[in-house]
Amino acid sequence: MQRMLTGGVLALATAAICLAQTHLSGPFTHDNLTIFLIHGADKSTKSLLTLDEALDQHKVVVYETRNVNELAVENVSSEDVFIESGDIVKGGAQDRTLKDDLILPSKSGKVSLNSFCVEHGRWSRRGNEAVGTFGEAHQAIASKELKMAVKMQQDQREVWARVAQAQAQLSSNLRTDVRAAPSPTSFAMTLEAPAVQRSIDGFLQDLAGIINGKNDVVGYAFAIDGKLNSADVYASHELFAKLWMKLLRSSSVEAVTSRVGKKFEPVPASAVKTALADAESGKASAINLTDRTEVVVKETAQNVMFETRDRGQHDVWIHRNYLTK
Repeated sequence: MQRMLTGGVLALATAAICLAQTHLSGPFTHDNLTIFLIHGADKSTKSLLTLDEALDQHKVVVYETRNVNELAVENVSSEDVFIESGDIVKGGAQDRTLKDDLILPSKSGKVSLNSFCVEHGRWSRRGNEAVGTFGEAHQAIASKELKMAVKMQQDQREVWARVAQAQAQLSSNLRTDVRAAPSPTSFAMTLEAPAVQRSIDGFLQDLAGIINGKNDVVGYAFAIDGKLNSADVYASHELFAKLWMKLLRSSSVEAVTSRVGKKFEPVPASAVKTALADAESGKASAINLTDRTEVVVKETAQNVMFETRDRGQHDVWIHRNYLTK
């Protein structure tokens, strides 16, 4: 169910309040990737498992439904789980990326998951992987265009096209075919390719530690080749810290994919603040995904923001994802 929310003056006032409660540090740069850290107070004290943790600890099961654009997920534990849009679940009949953020309550029973295939053609078991379930979610989609195809256009053909484009760009920039022999169209397996992993080693070495000792960091924004790309902010430092390496790997792969090899002017912190404020000023619409999860979308001509709210915590927001157009 979708509903419209009041925009205009109220949205602008809310944006001003939100931005006033945060500040930026940085820039931190490696090669063509520039990161700003977003500092702020925790909005939530409730701990959430990530999907990675929950799958690795066998606390969540993601089921193949034989419907490309819909999976099912079940939380069998006593802890709540945060599923993030863009997470890739690997296995099943085809690798999928998940369309929406979702707060999955403890002992949830089976819940529907909107998904898109990020592997074209396979519809059977791959190697020793289970075909009825998905075994891991260690990767996330690494392309703003792919995120837009999933979250805005919601078009499976466009998702496949953007996966193929990213694979071709990576292969060209790294001068080697990054497609995996067992499944050449699998974006998850491309992200695991040794050449891709080597290409981001320097980014991880230089940037992974920038959050160390900073317990008020709740998010980050990044630019590639001097162009602001996107930002993610979370309701707590704990949740951000759990996701940080996955986020950094994704941003680093995108930087390698998009590298043009030209000098660029650094992005000023003021440009980040302006983009976030612009996104938050957009007219809002809300979608009720489940009894626990509501997603609010605000969009302007230049930017879009997706805000995930937890109805189990009096509608406190859990995650804000900002994308520049």
